[in-house]
Amino acid sequence: MASFYCYPRTGPDQEPPGGAAAWNAIPGARGCTPQSCAYRDHYAELAALGATVYGLSTQDTEYQNEAVGRLHLPFPLLSDARLAFARALRLPTFAFAGLELIKRLTLIARAGRIEEVLYPVFPSDADAGRVIEWLTSHSSGRDGARR
Repeated sequence: MASFYCYPRTGPDQEPPGGAAAWNAIPGARGCTPQSCAYRDHYAELAALGATVYGLSTQDTEYQNEAVGRLHLPFPLLSDARLAFARALRLPTFAFAGLELIKRLTLIARAGRIEEVLYPVFPSDADAGRVIEWLTSHSSGRDGARR
């Protein structure tokens, strides 16, 4: 079982593209770092339910690795800088300050098949809890649910 949470960009060590006021005015753009921290804080519960966690944004691999260390994340943040994953799955994106960014959503997959899509995700820091609720309600009695 895997949970991929997709988000536009983490911060706060970088000024958002177009500036903080413009960024904060976009519904759903703000909250990427709290979302990652919530997954960190609920990581043991997710792992106990058999979930492998991945974060995904269009930020480059170097930045993602820095964010993992800075936020003390026990899971990887993946880069989809070329939007290959987003385009292959037709994920929703938005354009801002010359960038194409992935909208906040979560994919829950088992054995290579997406079983649930959580979209929209709001508030961002409640996402991990919603994944735990979904996993709990869908894991009893299924083969391979607790690996």
